[in-house]
Amino acid sequence: MSADWPAPTRNAVLAGEHMAISSHPAVTAVGHRVLAEGGTAIDATVAMAAMSWLALPGQCGVGGDAFALVREPDGSVWTINGSGYGPDGGDLQYYRGQGLPAIPLTGALAVAAPGAVAAIAALHARGATRSLPELWAPAIAAAERGLPCTRKTRADILEHETQLRADDGARRTFLRDGRAPQVGQRLPQPELADSLRLLAADPRALYTGELADRAVAALAAAGAPYSGDEWAASGVPLDGEAIAVRYGDLVVHTTPPPTPGWMVLQQTAVCDGMLAGLPWLSAEAIGWLAGAARQAFRDRWDRCGADTDAWQALLRPEAVADVRAKLAAGQPLATAGLTPDGDTTTTVAVDGDGRAVSFIHSLAFTFGARITIPGTGIMLNNRLGRGAYLIEDHANQVRPRRRPLHTCLAWLVTDAGGALRHVGNTPGGDGQVQWNMQVLSHLIDHGLDPQEAVSAPRFTVFPGSDADVVGAPDELICESRLGGRTLAGLRDAGHPVRVVGPWDAGGSALVVSVDERLGCLAGGADPRQDGVALGG
Repeated sequence: MSADWPAPTRNAVLAGEHMAISSHPAVTAVGHRVLAEGGTAIDATVAMAAMSWLALPGQCGVGGDAFALVREPDGSVWTINGSGYGPDGGDLQYYRGQGLPAIPLTGALAVAAPGAVAAIAALHARGATRSLPELWAPAIAAAERGLPCTRKTRADILEHETQLRADDGARRTFLRDGRAPQVGQRLPQPELADSLRLLAADPRALYTGELADRAVAALAAAGAPYSGDEWAASGVPLDGEAIAVRYGDLVVHTTPPPTPGWMVLQQTAVCDGMLAGLPWLSAEAIGWLAGAARQAFRDRWDRCGADTDAWQALLRPEAVADVRAKLAAGQPLATAGLTPDGDTTTTVAVDGDGRAVSFIHSLAFTFGARITIPGTGIMLNNRLGRGAYLIEDHANQVRPRRRPLHTCLAWLVTDAGGALRHVGNTPGGDGQVQWNMQVLSHLIDHGLDPQEAVSAPRFTVFPGSDADVVGAPDELICESRLGGRTLAGLRDAGHPVRVVGPWDAGGSALVVSVDERLGCLAGGADPRQDGVALGG
């Protein structure tokens, strides 16, 4: 559903200001340098994406997917969808013939064709001012010399060491001398450096030609029924308008399916006008937000496929009113009974002309399928195993040339005239649709600044609607910083509360806001990871 409001206007308060944010200092530094040297937010995003592949190798990569949401200086908002297809031979009967109850989450059968490179190439073609080899040069140099291993990357490697060790390419990259690297130890990736040079010169090389042939041959030899045609077709990303709804006097824009952006819009519709009058992070406010999230997960499981428009009916006034009535009556809402997980990373860039880009890319689970394209250093995603169901007649039943369900989304907020107000995102599997809504409420309903919004105590409806594990009991996972009185109030209201550490809910939220009072940009990076915001 596209916004239909007055013609957008340029946001003059942004003149002369720029900002880049990511979840790793090296990534932010690259984006900020591009902006400081006169590049656009698209230039900065393209550069940050490649550096992220080196800095956060468990969260994203050449073999993953990517989505972008772009606000232009004239106020128009558009999107890029870079997600790929599963194998042409991978219908329901094929997997059932293998005796599988679900598509595996690791190995060749878990892999969907990667869409990230195609998305970045399309983003670059539409708005970059510098060549792809120039923008990727810092990442290629980092691949050659190696970036220092962070605490998160070491933890990711240790957690998945057995599977990484089983793949020749992953073992050579991440297990030096047979061991996980120490924090601060450099991780050179020479094979990936060579792949990045090739792709900077010709991004289509991942989808056709020798590199594509090598990928398809390796997957087919391991049992995934790829023909190569679906791999090539995945090199054509989708672009188009954002989807949007009003939230008070503002407009929330987000990415369309196969992303769950509509789930954020459904929650904003249910919460519009209901939260500003409630005490911030009170049991009542959290209960309302949790109920809206549970309904969104239920609706996604029941009827909303990654390639259907069924979600539009959920935003109609009568559907929103029905959910509100249930929440007001205290009616318990259960999720679909499926377990969420995931690992992703995001960036935000705003340039001096008011162009803003919210960008998200992912391998699905940490290190994806935990296999590489031989000889390339490219880790492959496990998006098919995560987002396609072996359930007959389900909206997300596995099917050739159907993009699997996604957890990734991007958002930004404008006023009714198109002037930028906020832009942000967060990684975190099915936490994304909930935590983004929480951040939006913090910013819009309660007037928090970006750093306050991304640092606020977090809570998570569990489970969401990933395809892998069915039957987990409902929980409301709450950071202990919410406080004893609020946690007790939630339990008294019937919420199945589970308390975790003060910063342990997950995610790595990023926000840039326009501070109209000071006439500048303000940014916030989540302290739950290594995020940094740089502006000038």
